[in-house]
Amino acid sequence: MRKNRSALVFFVFLSIASAFILRCSASARPKIKILTTVFPLMEFAREVAGKRGDVGLFLPPGAEVHTWQPRFSDMEKLARGDVFIYVGQGLEPWAAGVLRSVRRPGLKVLEISRGLPLLPGGQEGLSHGRESESLDPHLWLDFQIDEILIGRIQSLLTEIEPDQADVFAQGASAYKEKLKRLDGDYRKAFERCELNAFIFSGHAAFAYLARRYHLRQISAYGLSPDSTPTPKDLARIIAMAGQLRIPTIFYETGAGPKLARQIASSIGADILPLNPGHTLTKSEWDSGTTFLDVMRMNLENLRHGLHCR
Repeated sequence: MRKNRSALVFFVFLSIASAFILRCSASARPKIKILTTVFPLMEFAREVAGKRGDVGLFLPPGAEVHTWQPRFSDMEKLARGDVFIYVGQGLEPWAAGVLRSVRRPGLKVLEISRGLPLLPGGQEGLSHGRESESLDPHLWLDFQIDEILIGRIQSLLTEIEPDQADVFAQGASAYKEKLKRLDGDYRKAFERCELNAFIFSGHAAFAYLARRYHLRQISAYGLSPDSTPTPKDLARIIAMAGQLRIPTIFYETGAGPKLARQIASSIGADILPLNPGHTLTKSEWDSGTTFLDVMRMNLENLRHGLHCR
């Protein structure tokens, strides 16, 4: 009996000692330096990595991810990183060149959209050119897809530090629960609405959100923020807004309300912002705004614009 008790005590001591050694080992080694291109991926990586991650944006706050061009200092920052996470599918057209130029043999690269079924780029309300042949990369606006993205980040970090698998699993699970609650709030909010269509004067970023909640996005732009609506496109959108009795025209936070005001003044509507969430303004960044905060603001504005009860 005494031998069994001694063996049990020794086993408990050994377990505690092993856990202590693992914690000390993790805290002693450098954190995993992770850079992402868009804000949602940064937040996902930060929540999954926990204390083991040194997570930042590759782009400065407010930068337009489609058209931004890296400087030499940005290349140096990436050369010191351990993980680079980007969306792909043309969202960051400069990414391939950057990765060819950066000499960092140990850099882990995750193109997070690879292999996922993406929506086509053609949008209702405007003339379709070559964009109708492209795929829509704004997949973070579907919260169920976000859970897949988080799982991919978790798998990569676990591959880098297998002994921290529990930490990464806990971080991923906790954030997925937040996304599930947000998804439930969206579903509940759109159960009783007078309208299901919304007109967005920015580029067509909300197709994933619209599909998830059975809404209808009518956009003035294509997928590229550099595209502009033709007079024919604009006339068509104004006509649709009038026919549908749209009470609110939405504008993209980064693009400004000028076009939304033009459409709204033609039909007597008001205007409200929608934020695709890929970046933050400097003031939002400084105030600690989260991706979940941005999506809740979008929810409140959509509820108003769709006359939801």
